[in-house]
Amino acid sequence: MHEQSIRLSVNGTPTSASVEARMTLADFLREKCGLTGTHLGCEHGACGACTVLLDGAAVRACLLFAVQADGLEVTTVEGIASPDGQLSPVQSALRECHGLQCGFCTPGFVMSLTALLRDIPNPTDEQIREGLSGNFCRCTGYQGIVAAAHRAAESMSAKVESPASR
Repeated sequence: MHEQSIRLSVNGTPTSASVEARMTLADFLREKCGLTGTHLGCEHGACGACTVLLDGAAVRACLLFAVQADGLEVTTVEGIASPDGQLSPVQSALRECHGLQCGFCTPGFVMSLTALLRDIPNPTDEQIREGLSGNFCRCTGYQGIVAAAHRAAESMSAKVESPASR
């Protein structure tokens, strides 16, 4: 197979590799970068388990080729927590609100919620459900996930408004 060299940033780390042109971004992250938090479910873009941020936009890594990310910034679920290991507001809220069970879909929800709350800091239930419409969970029923989205939004809003963050 013909391989292409790519350079990109993965979770803030400059990364370069030689990849087959047909390798998906999800496979690149899992196989070449060792970042197994990006899960592969349907491999058709329907379940959302492989959601990552590509230059800040939530995308399905199973639908993109790694070569399409050349020169871009990829953020995976492993890159969401702070460098000192503190969970992000979205991760903390999902844990506190019981918005996860088996955990398979959780990375995709974390990434989609992170992008949603960045774009809509105080979403309604309808906006949350619309923003997560591309993520499937077969365990929870979504009430905990929606509650977690609201809690994360409140937490993020409080951080912005706190005197310590000014």
